[in-house]
Amino acid sequence: MALAGRLLVLVLIAVALLAVSIAEHKVSASGTEEHEDNVYRVSKGGQGSLKIYQCKPVCEYRCSDTKYRKPCLFFCNKCCNTCLCVPSGFYGHKYECPCYNNWKTKEGRPKCP
Repeated sequence: MALAGRLLVLVLIAVALLAVSIAEHKVSASGTEEHEDNVYRVSKGGQGSLKIYQCKPVCEYRCSDTKYRKPCLFFCNKCCNTCLCVPSGFYGHKYECPCYNNWKTKEGRPKCP
């Protein structure tokens, strides 16, 4: 009888650990999905919050609402590769990325779209 009780306790502990593991996985998976969706919309982390491989999709989103798509993509990717940040939205919000915001052309105009 004592062996059966110990076995039951071990089974209950294993089930509890499995339940905790599944719950943690669901929380981290939902956080990852949300992050992946937001990568295309916003870089809320500020300067240096993106990885180089994230620049292309973020810039495609930022430049998707302009008629000057090719130059926008070129300069956005150039700025993102340097600053590792792209402001949220299609336009503006440059205060979110100081490096992106402060990079100017020789004429003093903003380099990054």
